[in-house]
Amino acid sequence: MTQLPQFSRELLHPRYWLSWIGIVLLYLIVLLPYPVLYYTGCGLGRLSMRFLKQRVAVARRNLELSFPTMPEAEREAMVVRNFESVGMGLLETGMAWFWPDWRIKHWFSVSGLEHLDRAREQQKGVLLIGMHFLTLELGARIFGIYNPGIGVYRPNDNKLLDWLQTWGRMRSNKSMLDRKDLKGMIRALKNGDIIWYAPDHDYGPRSSVFVPFFGVEKAATTKGSYLLIRSASPAVIPFVPRRLPHGKGYEMIIMPDVTDMPLDDEIVTAARMNKVVEEGVLMAPDQYMWLHRRFKTRPEGEASLY
Repeated sequence: MTQLPQFSRELLHPRYWLSWIGIVLLYLIVLLPYPVLYYTGCGLGRLSMRFLKQRVAVARRNLELSFPTMPEAEREAMVVRNFESVGMGLLETGMAWFWPDWRIKHWFSVSGLEHLDRAREQQKGVLLIGMHFLTLELGARIFGIYNPGIGVYRPNDNKLLDWLQTWGRMRSNKSMLDRKDLKGMIRALKNGDIIWYAPDHDYGPRSSVFVPFFGVEKAATTKGSYLLIRSASPAVIPFVPRRLPHGKGYEMIIMPDVTDMPLDDEIVTAARMNKVVEEGVLMAPDQYMWLHRRFKTRPEGEASLY
């Protein structure tokens, strides 16, 4: 099992004081009423476009590559909405870590819990397919309130933030696993646990195959899906935490078990998993993490797309 970070006196060292100030400020901000947070977050996101010009360029390029037939004006409008989600994502992280359960539930509607009940009746582990929405911290929190599971994560280089994100995510979940701990994930699935797993980022050439993703024919896609599903035979259940417009709250949509997941080889499984991810992303495309360089890894000899 992954060794989780623990609080220690080292985290009170002056090198972390700026981080502590930011944490306290975030805690105080998310005490505000949600409608105020909504318009504040969207405003911060639009403002951030002036300072995050490289990230804006990445998001614009990702949308151009993914939706080549989308009119340019529509893509530009989506870039703006996407950065509104970036601002909201920061506040939603604070909401996920600091809000009590009752306040989270107040602003969420949940559908599809019966799909998890069915997997449990069949005594299956659940590979919960999350996507890198900007709502992902809040989505993990609300999901764990109803069905505590095990999160898969990348440890943070800042020891204070590493401890804090683990503490925040453990408020409604059972444990965390380093994303490199494949054996731990398989063991947990075989024990009937829920593993929160996001197969939609570019994790580099060593652990990837090249399959279609939206408009990109050769997108580096993790091999991990094939290894996990083939080894543990879990239910494969995607979910989408979607922010509603105009400060009306959120909905979590749990989708049915993907029972037609092919296991012929890594490439076939990865291609099918990308279709699952596409279906989820299209439910809230402006809330997806387009500022990540999703297509940075190319087959050997091919030019960069950025």
